Amino acid sequence: MSRARADEEEYWHSSKFRAFTFDDEDDELSQLKESKRAVNSLRDIVDDDDDDLEKVSWSGEPVGSISWSIKETASSSTSSLESRDSGLPKGSSSYTALPKQASSYSLSSLFKGRNKLPSFQSLSDALSDTGVKNYAPELRRPRAEYKDYSSDWSPKDTVRRMQRGKVCSLERFRSLQDKLVLLDEAVAGNDGNVITAVLIFLKRTLRKEILFRELEVRQVALCHLIHFLKETGEQKLLLDLFSLCLSFLSLQLSQYREHLNIQDVEKRKEFLKGCIGLPFSAEDASHIQDHYTLLERQIIIEASDRQLERAGQSEIFRKYPRKASILNMPLVTTLFYSCFYHYTEAEGTFSSPTNLKKTFKIPDKQYVLTALAARAKLRAWNDIDALFTTKNWLGYTKKKAPIGFHRVVEILQRNNAPVQVLQEYVRLVEDVESRLNLATKYKCHDVVIDTYRDLKDRIQLAAYRCKVERGSAEEEKIDSILNNMVRNTA
Repeated sequence: MSRARADEEEYWHSSKFRAFTFDDEDDELSQLKESKRAVNSLRDIVDDDDDDLEKVSWSGEPVGSISWSIKETASSSTSSLESRDSGLPKGSSSYTALPKQASSYSLSSLFKGRNKLPSFQSLSDALSDTGVKNYAPELRRPRAEYKDYSSDWSPKDTVRRMQRGKVCSLERFRSLQDKLVLLDEAVAGNDGNVITAVLIFLKRTLRKEILFRELEVRQVALCHLIHFLKETGEQKLLLDLFSLCLSFLSLQLSQYREHLNIQDVEKRKEFLKGCIGLPFSAEDASHIQDHYTLLERQIIIEASDRQLERAGQSEIFRKYPRKASILNMPLVTTLFYSCFYHYTEAEGTFSSPTNLKKTFKIPDKQYVLTALAARAKLRAWNDIDALFTTKNWLGYTKKKAPIGFHRVVEILQRNNAPVQVLQEYVRLVEDVESRLNLATKYKCHDVVIDTYRDLKDRIQLAAYRCKVERGSAEEEKIDSILNNMVRNTA
């Protein structure tokens, strides 16, 4: 009796576990190992009379079975993870749920380490089995992952994260200003998926009138929304969008047309200045800005030229008086006027043609055509020669026309240019057939003769000799070329 009492006291006063220290591993894996050892140590002291006793849970599965234990562990770990990861989206769990299976373990067999059937493993073997460990819930996550969902990201950072495929919540953007900034950042990022995602969020959180009004000045986002509505088949919202856009556009255009009814130039200029702020598209807004700038420039040029004309101090105004005012004239007419009266002025003046070309970004072809017509009307052949003369980096000069020299010849001929001037530009036509046609049409005999000579075409030279005047210099030139050809052949 005393022997048994001594063994019992020794058992209760002894311990196989270490005392707690701060150096211990305080993680759930070490606790799981300690629990495993504790369960195995209980095999020798548990009474064997509980072999047939089995407790069953509400689901019908034996309490303490493998499936019951996994469900309990998974539910507890899931609840703890949900409390910690409230910002995690559904479907982001890093472990897979176990399939349900029938259990053949009883509570007594778990604590005794005995199986009801010899084909099943004990709890200690199950705990050490690698297959079970793979289904254990993730105990800890890097702190940086929680930061992704809990930080207060700016609109720019949010767009960048969406472009990288990160999960971002847009619900925190509540004010209209924040939502518009988010949309502008998405458009600036040039990512169609991000733009569409932001538009879906705005469509859900804004009234359609407000959304459509803001999209009027954001053409890229508007095109994305129209395409999205077409793809999703939201015909009613699409029709509302089209009707609202058309009403906005008609209202803006009707307001812009009001400038035609204003006779006073200064009042019209101020009215156009107010139209710049209307929600037009980027291209239309640029046209209105140019219209305002042109009218402002015309007012300055008109006031200066009227004073010069009245004073009689300018020779060109005395020789070629102005026939009409430049006010409210188109841009091309203004450029022609400037090339006619102010061609030699420096670029820094408002009336300089080069200043107009630079300010309104006039293409080279349009500028050359207008300047050629204006200078040809004044018969300023030297200015025309300088217009087409270019110099390369070696210092050599050559003539180059962005409109083609065949068009130069036609404009010069309409302005009654002399044959010597016409011949100079007819020679510059590269296509031989076009050059011969122009030379024949405008009676540039020297060009025709030289072209046939270069082609060594005696038949055409002899035929063209009949078209020139008898005894003229052209006839003598043809005879000389034909004689030289005969000598060379002999």
